[in-house]
Amino acid sequence: MKLILVGPQGSGKGTQAKLLSKKLKIPHISSGDLLRAAKGRLRKEIDSYIVKGKLYPDEKMLALLKKRFEKKDCKNGFILDGFPRNLKQAKMLDSIMKVDKVIEIDISDEEAIRRLSGRVVCEKCGAGFNNTTMPPKIAGVCDKCGGKLVHRADDTEKAIRKRLEIYHKETKPVLAHYKAFRVNGEKDAKEVFSYIMQHLNN
Repeated sequence: MKLILVGPQGSGKGTQAKLLSKKLKIPHISSGDLLRAAKGRLRKEIDSYIVKGKLYPDEKMLALLKKRFEKKDCKNGFILDGFPRNLKQAKMLDSIMKVDKVIEIDISDEEAIRRLSGRVVCEKCGAGFNNTTMPPKIAGVCDKCGGKLVHRADDTEKAIRKRLEIYHKETKPVLAHYKAFRVNGEKDAKEVFSYIMQHLNN
């Protein structure tokens, strides 16, 4: 089964992708993780775009994904997260594969802001926590290494609202294109997972 998970930042996409990957025994492929994991010449090329504040080109991202889909662990399918983000990317993806299901994890902008503004990361080891949904044992202290927890610079309400605006504008056409199945992402994570599995089993 070739699945795509769509949802704004803070919707719990990553959590659902992990649960689905374990249950369906297919890999979770995050476009962001693929870019971060790049090494050697590819790493230099990706960094050259990032340094200029540019996005990695769609054609190059598609080639990177295509290479990943051809690996042995993808023979029974995969869960794709982070791509496509707009209609152009969706049509490019359609040219190399047929998507079976697209799941939209829907949360309100207010809920996204509440969740994202609670995000903190460790200055030392980079571990992530959320004061709202997944707090550390001791406030402001990393459970893993004891380092100081700080807010990410891009998690101010203004920056989050800007990202949400772009998400709504660019992603709605993708959801319509794929006739996505919508689940309420504001429910408990186990409940959301249960709704998704019911839909897939049908």
